[in-house]
Amino acid sequence: MALKIAFQMDPIDAVDIDADSSFRIAEEAQARGHSLFYYTPDKLAYQEGRITARGWPLTVRRQRGDHFTLGDRAEVDLAEFDVVWLRQDPPFDMSYITTTHLLDRIHPETLVVNDPFWVRNYPEKLLVLDFPDLTPPTTVARDLATLKAFKARHGDIILKPLYGNGGAGVFRLTPEDRNLNSLHELFAVLNREPLIAQKFLPDVAAGDKRIILVDGEPVGAINRVPAEGETRSNMHVGGRPEKVEMTERDREICARIGPLLREKRQIFVGIDVIGGWLTEINVTSPTGIQELERFDGLNIAEKIWQAIEAKRG
Repeated sequence: MALKIAFQMDPIDAVDIDADSSFRIAEEAQARGHSLFYYTPDKLAYQEGRITARGWPLTVRRQRGDHFTLGDRAEVDLAEFDVVWLRQDPPFDMSYITTTHLLDRIHPETLVVNDPFWVRNYPEKLLVLDFPDLTPPTTVARDLATLKAFKARHGDIILKPLYGNGGAGVFRLTPEDRNLNSLHELFAVLNREPLIAQKFLPDVAAGDKRIILVDGEPVGAINRVPAEGETRSNMHVGGRPEKVEMTERDREICARIGPLLREKRQIFVGIDVIGGWLTEINVTSPTGIQELERFDGLNIAEKIWQAIEAKRG
């Protein structure tokens, strides 16, 4: 059954066709006979009871420098589509949150992936708080005294924006570091959001494991190893992907969180595990499926579409 698919995503001309998960999902959809439409989040609108988007019919191909073709620009009613992909990258700011409110108005008659209500309520660094026994010691606070007390208890910590992404603004503060006050002042200038602090996990030197779950079931993992002299393992900042196997602990974590992800209709999820500890549950715009396909030959995009097609059948 051919489906009408819309992609709400960042500008397609800038994607890396060898790494971008949205591109791989679109490529697989096209191969399965589905039609594609593409628009950027700023072109989503509410118009007198209708949820509309201004964008283009889309064709993709795996050709570097010439990886897409757009049809004639059009305004569409998203209620007339079978599936809408919520795929723009964070930061998870009010602009992002507003798109989830608008897409709520067509879901589930039009299947929005992932379910926008729970994307809004379960962003990556907050959903993990439901599983404190699986995570390293964590605090979420705006208050400097609370953050200082956390650092005094644990000594070596990671401090990062609660709603950031891609490793931006992530700092390691060792027991000797005296920059917590200054960093707190810096973040206070940027926004009014809390910060999240976690006990530093030395095992990150061996890699930060990204495990992909489809409809609550783990389907594979890659390891992301930090560059020399770097704490962050994100591939945006030079982390190196490598082949890795899932451990018994990884499967235990997935067994605990999988039912909740399935219940909340989070079809495509990427979790981060360091040294057997769960650090993030990425539901907004997870990545990693192309690397996993190269290392293990697993077509995760196919598994994602099989899950979606079953829900639309």
